[in-house]
Amino acid sequence: MISVRELTRHYGDLVAVNNLTFTIRKGEITGLLGPNGAGKTTTLRMLTCYLTPTSGVVSIGDFRVDEDPIAVREIIGYLPESVPIYGDMVVYDYLKYVADIRGVTDPGRIREIAELCGISEIMHKNVEELSKGYRQRVGLAHAMIHDPEILILDEPTSGLDPNQIVEIRNLIREIGKTKTIILSTHILSEVEATCDRVIIINEGRIVKDSTVDAITSSHGSEIVIHATIGGADFPSIEAAIRKLDGVAHVSQTGGEGDLVTVEVQTNAASDLRPMIFHTAAENGWVLYEMARDAMTLERIFRDLTIGGGA
Repeated sequence: MISVRELTRHYGDLVAVNNLTFTIRKGEITGLLGPNGAGKTTTLRMLTCYLTPTSGVVSIGDFRVDEDPIAVREIIGYLPESVPIYGDMVVYDYLKYVADIRGVTDPGRIREIAELCGISEIMHKNVEELSKGYRQRVGLAHAMIHDPEILILDEPTSGLDPNQIVEIRNLIREIGKTKTIILSTHILSEVEATCDRVIIINEGRIVKDSTVDAITSSHGSEIVIHATIGGADFPSIEAAIRKLDGVAHVSQTGGEGDLVTVEVQTNAASDLRPMIFHTAAENGWVLYEMARDAMTLERIFRDLTIGGGA
C-alpha cells in the first residue's frame, strides 16, 4: 500500500530525513515515533505531496508521489498537527465546502461522516466555538470526507485533555478497521493503545521498525529497578550495586538533599531487590523506596533515541 525507498530531505545543510526505507501494508495502523525534531512531520509532508524529497522514491498504492501527485492526494486523507479549518464557517458548511472540492456528490456522505466522527450534534455551530477535541474531530471528518484508502494523522491528540485523547484514540481504532493509517506522535501510550506496528526514527533515521509486542519482547529479559537511598553518594551506591550478579548498568536518575535515586538495569533471572536491600543495610544506608519494572516501550524509546542504538 505504501512503499518508501531511500527517502531523504535536506533543508540547506540540515538533513531532516536521512535515507528512510519502509513498507506499510494495507489495513495496518502504524505509529511513526520520534522525539521532537526527529523528522516525523517532514516525512509525512513528503508522503502527502506537500514537500518534494531531495532524493528517494515514495509510492502510494499504484502511484508515485513524484509522478502522480494528484492521484496520490485522491487516495489519501491528511490531518496536519495544526488543523486547517476556517473558524468563521459553520461546521456543516465547511464540510460541504470540502466535499465540493473533493468532488463528493453523494448527498448523504456529510451526514455519514458526521456520525462516524461524532460531530452530528455540532454541525450547526461555528468552528471557532468548538473545543479543541471537536476541532480535531472536524479535522478528521475533513480528511475522510472523500473516503480515502489511507489516513495520515500528524499528532492527532496534541493539546487535548485526557478525556478528549481517549475519544480520539477510540475513533482512530474504529476507523482503522477499514483504513490504512499512519499515526505520527511522541506519546507512547497512544501508540500502545492504537497501533499494530511502530517505526521509531531519530535524527532522520529509522532506529526500530517492528510490532509493539516484538519490540517489548526483544527487550523482555531486562528488568529495571528504581531505588531511592539516603546516607551515601552515587559513586558509593553504584560501586556496591555493581558487585551484584546480574546487574547490567547503574545510573542516577534523581536526588534531593541527601537522597539519591538510581536506576538499576538487570538481566538476572531472579529478583535483585532483596540483594539491593541487604546491600543498603550492610552499608548503613536508608532505603526509602524501591520498585521493579519490566522493560517498557517508553524505556526502549529513550534508549533508542537518547542512547543512539538500534
